Amino acid sequence: MKKSLYPIISMSLTAALLAGCSTDISEEALLESDGTVEASETAQAKDIKKDSSEGVDASFIENQFLDIPYASLSEAQQLDIYLPNEGEGPFPVIVAIHGGGFKEGDKTGADLAPMLEGVNRGYAVVAVNYRLSQEAFFPAAISDVKAAIRYVKANAEEYNLIPDKIAAWGGSAGGHLAALAGTSGDSDALKGKNRENINYTSEVQAVVDWYGQIDFLKIDEQFADSGITPKLGERNAAGSPESKYMGRSLLEKMDEVKKANPESYITENDPAFLIQHGTADPNVPVQQSVNFAENLKAVLGEEQVELTLFEGAVHGGEPFTAEENLEEVFSFLDENLK
Repeated sequence: MKKSLYPIISMSLTAALLAGCSTDISEEALLESDGTVEASETAQAKDIKKDSSEGVDASFIENQFLDIPYASLSEAQQLDIYLPNEGEGPFPVIVAIHGGGFKEGDKTGADLAPMLEGVNRGYAVVAVNYRLSQEAFFPAAISDVKAAIRYVKANAEEYNLIPDKIAAWGGSAGGHLAALAGTSGDSDALKGKNRENINYTSEVQAVVDWYGQIDFLKIDEQFADSGITPKLGERNAAGSPESKYMGRSLLEKMDEVKKANPESYITENDPAFLIQHGTADPNVPVQQSVNFAENLKAVLGEEQVELTLFEGAVHGGEPFTAEENLEEVFSFLDENLK
């Protein structure tokens, strides 16, 4: 077994009160908006090309269903379904959500390779594209993820899937979207204008959140407290990935930013969470995950939330993708989906 280059810190955190974290969110504006950007800006999204050399290798998978539309607002709203080469099914599902700062990335990107390992372990893997910030602002991306989950449920029989055994897994921006899908699954918020398969819920049964942004408004403060120089600069600035995702400087849209915070939707109905983060991450401060785990545990209980911190690790790569860590991730998924 491949050994990680980083020691693992398994944190047993004291449950914290959800101070200032109300789940009573006003939803009217979100239900009527898809965050669409003006056409001139939308055209810029088409100029973003993924580097094929950085794509994930899925050639070993015999049963593939590619570029399936799950909604009708944008060409970006497509997903790929990969089924195990062995087993009759039906199969539990991993919804794989790519990262890229909400502005780039693709459902065939190399960052989805760990999730795709699921097909060797009896899981169907559904890789999702969503509208990026050049095309549409919040809540478009999370609205798309939720629509993709509903599509999976509505078409479970056709693709030999188990509709009530679904996990959301993503890293970085994908981790944020996985976490937000997990906490908001029992809420009517964040649907945007996607109305396909609306009679199905977007609830999932497990979440794997790898170093996702949780509370955008605290990122700058947490980096200052940590002494780590942020690789992407000040996040409250208008040009940051999070500000572009929200459509304006975070400080100018504070009420909307709170609606993008997964902590705002935590209830006792939420699924089990596995949260993993590197302590030296220069893109997303580790305190984002520490606080999120504490707030989840305060509502769900210690047994429903696992937090693993990798001492000295940065943003992705080793030790997250090491064999021994993937064993931990799939053990968590097996416990909750099999």
